[in-house]
Order: sequence, then C-alpha cells, then structure tokens
Amino acid sequence: MNINSFMNNGISLAVGTASSFYMKNKAVRSYIAGLASVMRENAVIRRQYEKEGVHVPPYLIASIASQCNLHCMGCYARAGGVCDAHHAEQEMDAGQWERIFKEAAQLGVSFILLAGGEPLLRKDVIETAARFKRMVFPVFTNGTMITGNNLTLFDQNRNIIPVLSIEGSAEETDSRRGEGVSAVVDEAMKRLNRLNILFGVSVTVTNRNKYKVTDARFLRKLSHRGCGLVFFVEYVPAESGTEELVLSPDACKVLNDRVGYLRRKLKQMIIVSFPGDEEKMGGCLAAGRGFFHINPSGGAEPCPFAPFSKLSLKDTPILEVLKSDYFEKLRELELNAKTHKGGCTLFEILDQVEQLASQ
Repeated sequence: MNINSFMNNGISLAVGTASSFYMKNKAVRSYIAGLASVMRENAVIRRQYEKEGVHVPPYLIASIASQCNLHCMGCYARAGGVCDAHHAEQEMDAGQWERIFKEAAQLGVSFILLAGGEPLLRKDVIETAARFKRMVFPVFTNGTMITGNNLTLFDQNRNIIPVLSIEGSAEETDSRRGEGVSAVVDEAMKRLNRLNILFGVSVTVTNRNKYKVTDARFLRKLSHRGCGLVFFVEYVPAESGTEELVLSPDACKVLNDRVGYLRRKLKQMIIVSFPGDEEKMGGCLAAGRGFFHINPSGGAEPCPFAPFSKLSLKDTPILEVLKSDYFEKLRELELNAKTHKGGCTLFEILDQVEQLASQ
C-alpha cells in the first residue's frame, strides 16, 4: 500500500470512529457524516495535484503560539526556539493564519494540528480555524486553560478537537509539567466529558513509562472518561541531558507491537503512534511527505524537531513551499537516511538538515 492510500484509509477510519463517538448527538453526527464526504473530496484534490507532479500532504502542523504558561522538562518547543523572544515579536496575526488555512483547504489538506507554545493563548487564531468546517484542527494543549469561553469554543465547534498532554500517572505528569498540573487536566477532562466533546490525549512515551501508558487498562480508563483519541509520541531528547529517556530500538519494537494490540482491542479509540507509524509508510513523513511544520512567525520547517526554515508562509504560498528545492532535497535526505528504527529520523541528522537550510 502506498503512502497516499495508507493515509486516506487512516483518515476514513478516524472519521468513522468520531461518528461512533457522537452516535447519540444527532447534530454533530450529521456534521461528521458531511465531513466524511469532504475528506473524500480532499483526497481527490490531492490526487489531482499528484498527477501534476506535486505531492500535497493531508496534514500540516502549525505552532500558532510562541508563549506558554508552563515550563515542562524536555520541551521541544522551548529547545527548538518556538518559545522565544524572536517568534514572540514576529508572530503571525489571525489574518495571516486565515490566509494559510484557506490555501490549505484549497489544496485538499484535511487536518491541521495546532500546537505552540500553548495554542489556547492564541484564541483569536483558534476562532479563525473554527470557521474552516472542511478541515479538522486537533489542538495540542497542556489542558490548563479549558474553562469558560475556551470550553464553549470547543463545544460550539466540533472540528476543533482538544488534545491534552499527559505523561501517564499523576506523579509522572506533575514531575514533568509542574506540581498540580495533573489535577487541573483531570478537571478539564471532566468538563469535556460532561458536554460530550470528543477529546484526545498526547502521551510522551519514554523509557520510564513505556509499559504503563501502553497498558490496555490505562487506555480503558481514558476511554471511560470520554477520551476517543490517543497520540503516542516517542520522546526526542531536544533538551541535553535527557537522553536516558529515549526508547531503544528494541523498546520501539515493543511499543509498536503493543500499539498494534491496542488498536485491535480498543476499536472505539483512534490510536496514533508518532513516529512509529512511519515505518508502515516507508519512512519519515516530514518536509511535506506527510506533513510539514509552520512556526509562529511563519517559517516553513520540515518538522517541529528539525526547526530550520528557508521560506516563510508570510510571503510564500504553501504550494511553492511544497515544490521548493529545500523540501525536495530534504525528502531525498529522508529516503536515504537509515531505515526507521524508532525516534525522529531528521533529529538524528540535524547537522545535514541545518546545512541544507544554510545553502
């Protein structure tokens, strides 16, 4: 199966799972049914571009905020410069993001993952995204701001899906994210569940928590609390001195096996493993093969873990970024890199990525 077929099948499965989640909500179920049709139309648009020699990915990652209200250990956004003074001064406004979302929709992009920093600090951008009903926007949040108007925003716009970051147990979450954070996130889950809002969790998988977070009992508890989407993200040592948390190749194989088991066992949940699923798709998905990353000031980067850009979305259309020599050479670099054995392919060859960006 080629990468396009694999991703299109994954999108269909995700929409079907979301439809099942909202079985008792007629209005939302109707929207999801329409969304399934839109996703098929998007696939047709992407296929047409493919025939013209341009591969349009179904996903984008957009770091819309350069600020965050937490200081989590090993944060890739801080280590990679997303949360710094430069991006704070150069942050794109909601109008600029609106143009990017409009371009993405016209190209057949189906999902734009909103990250940061803390994306809920840019409510203006999320409100803008909510208007694009032909796309889905998972919002990767630390979960500390899902109250009041933000909760209403998610309730009234079901194409905006909150994805809360956790580490496993309350102790592990507090250890990495700060004392008391796990309790705040628990309350956020309760609020979302009371309103029957589909939400997800993003779990950073480390050498310490790999067995706990991939235990079926752990996911069943999340499912009973209303969680319908799980992102397993392998830890990348963006912060020096945290290398002992990285999964070994053998541990990555164990993770992939356990994720496969969980998918077969818990069909009511959408389970994504990153970058573990890349092995099934022939390697690294960055630089437009499966997605690319847009930083808060508009820089087009191959991946959040490889924060080097040559072009800016402030003055360059998405289509031109995808066709650029920089991204083309990066995709060649990905294919020539060693076979995926776990972890981030580009992170392991950052010096080569940086060299390409400087040419």
